[in-house]
Amino acid sequence: TEKPMELMFINGIMNSPDFPPRDPWLSGYSISYYYFGYVMTSMLALFTGTPATAAFNLMLSLTYGLAAVGAYGILYDMLAVGRKPNADRPSFFLPVLGPVFLLLISNVEGFLDVLHRRGFFWRFNADGSATSSFWTWLDMRELSQAPAQPLQWIPDRYLWWWRASRVVQDYDLTGNHLEAIDEFPAFSFLLGDLHPHVLAIPFVMLAVAVALNLFLGGWRGRIDLYFAQLHVNKTGFFLMAFVLGSLAFLNTWDILLGGAVIVFSYGLARVREAGWSRERTEDLVFFGIPLVGMAYVFYLPFFISFSSQASGILPSIIFPTRGVHLWVMWGTLFIPIFSYLVYLFRTKAPANWKAGFGVGLGILIVLFALMFGVALLVYMVKPEFIVPYVESQQHTIGSFLAAGMMRRLGYIGGLLTLLALLIPAFAFLFADHRRPTANDPQQAVNGPPSVFVLLLITLGALLILGPDFVYLQDNFGYRINTIFKFYYQAWLLLSLAAAYGAAVLLKNLRGVANGIFSVFFVIVLVVGLTYPVLGALTRTNRFNPPFGFTLDDFDRLQRENPDEAAAVLWLKSAPDGNIVEATGDPYSSYGRMATYTGLPTVLGWSNHEGQWRDSSFTGLLAQRKLDVETLYATPDWQTTQFLLEQYDIRYVIVGNLERTSYRVNEEKFNNFLRPVFQQGNITIYEVP
Repeated sequence: TEKPMELMFINGIMNSPDFPPRDPWLSGYSISYYYFGYVMTSMLALFTGTPATAAFNLMLSLTYGLAAVGAYGILYDMLAVGRKPNADRPSFFLPVLGPVFLLLISNVEGFLDVLHRRGFFWRFNADGSATSSFWTWLDMRELSQAPAQPLQWIPDRYLWWWRASRVVQDYDLTGNHLEAIDEFPAFSFLLGDLHPHVLAIPFVMLAVAVALNLFLGGWRGRIDLYFAQLHVNKTGFFLMAFVLGSLAFLNTWDILLGGAVIVFSYGLARVREAGWSRERTEDLVFFGIPLVGMAYVFYLPFFISFSSQASGILPSIIFPTRGVHLWVMWGTLFIPIFSYLVYLFRTKAPANWKAGFGVGLGILIVLFALMFGVALLVYMVKPEFIVPYVESQQHTIGSFLAAGMMRRLGYIGGLLTLLALLIPAFAFLFADHRRPTANDPQQAVNGPPSVFVLLLITLGALLILGPDFVYLQDNFGYRINTIFKFYYQAWLLLSLAAAYGAAVLLKNLRGVANGIFSVFFVIVLVVGLTYPVLGALTRTNRFNPPFGFTLDDFDRLQRENPDEAAAVLWLKSAPDGNIVEATGDPYSSYGRMATYTGLPTVLGWSNHEGQWRDSSFTGLLAQRKLDVETLYATPDWQTTQFLLEQYDIRYVIVGNLERTSYRVNEEKFNNFLRPVFQQGNITIYEVP
């Protein structure tokens, strides 16, 4: 998948002479990506003398461990705060549910794959064909096709575990399928991609912990600004800004999540001190703006050098998520969360149902208004952007909007599910949670952790709901990436909420209620753990890798292509300089020398470079691709020399990949350049 890209970043940072670090896949330019996680990986690798090819795997396991510790600590603290005065310390075991729900529990797809492989809900006919109204209705690509014979329990379809990250199915109005990405942590670690959204997980846990500390009364003090007064001390304010800015550097999308959790926790802390009023809105604004501004200042060098393909938001008129797909994706978290909300209702927790319905439905109205408002704005400002697409769907503007609304009515289950989460969460959240004035000093200091959990539920549900109405405009052209990022953030929040809800119910329920929830909890564990257990067996060949265990990917390179491995070692020991090698499609070996050495090449995976940068680079990337081909294929030395000088190339790589990609004219290189490395099928030439 994208492991070469991630290894390229690590090697590039380790070998960059200055910052911002050089982009090994685009010589002459610095990395334009949220690369803080790779900086930390490179730092640890350099400190310990670990090669990047091993640091990759070690950082993956370190990230997993840090995320587990963070989730455990957050849940332990919330359970400790919620215990009654003079009660025993929280159980050592219940907080384990934090890392279990965050990192192990998965969506329902793995369990469905088991049922599918076993032939459940299929009708097998005498002629060998099979039909199923259930799997056809479910509509999840490979699962809509009949299972292979003979039937068995363990899925064995090639890449069966990949389907769990592609649950949501979008179709345009002409029936064309558009697959969305809906990863979750268990999939990410099973896949093994060291991507920014994975590297950022422990630091999202840090942001949640910071927000929890703020909500519980930490960092109390006053900061007098020219326009307002902040009810927090300087240490806390600068620490929160430092953490928030790091999320942008780690995984820019996460600054929205971290900022919301921290700012709204501050608002809820003010509610506990002074109750609900219009002044709370001022608190949020006057705290949030300076916080984000200081976060920007802390990481200013990154923001100055960062460019992005993102260019505004677009309406998601015809792409709501089906209710059944929503439950396949989120059912293992929804069940304990809904159970916890029912528990709050049955225990008569303070609730403001008028506010709950008002705010919940109000947000829905705002989202509809935003969707149609953005659509109208795009139609007025850039009709050439939207009219051709509407016509390609064989509709007029009016019928297109009408078809989108009819589809929403057909997929109403997803919207109703999220409203069923949001309305009670808002109702409990907007109740009177002011701290008591006497008689209960413990509660006065700590406050109810349920309020903080309700905030996590609310933000998580909104992150799921948002892509049904708008999405970020990028190179993908539809909501695939917005769902990916927002759903992933939602999992981080909702997994903590589900773990807390399950822990509270397991601890407090008695009698019939305890029995019912225990059954639900066991079902969640069985369904949610099916995927990581069977997925791990598949990915590791039942823990029997064909070439043995290793932490260093370079072992694989030496085994599969010893000549190129030797060339990599030579380049890593040679004087610094730009290289040129074959460029081509992503998810391939193109750019492999830059990936393993960190030396900048003229062009690596061009489509990824296009995703990381704004549209002004489109022509440059196309030109470089053409120039690389010309440099290898042309017999004219003057043209070749001009290109070598233009891109400041020191080393020319000629291997089998170059020979199969271009009609390489090797004679000119032998005539005018000095071969400094040659082994087997690969030669490296040095430019004088």
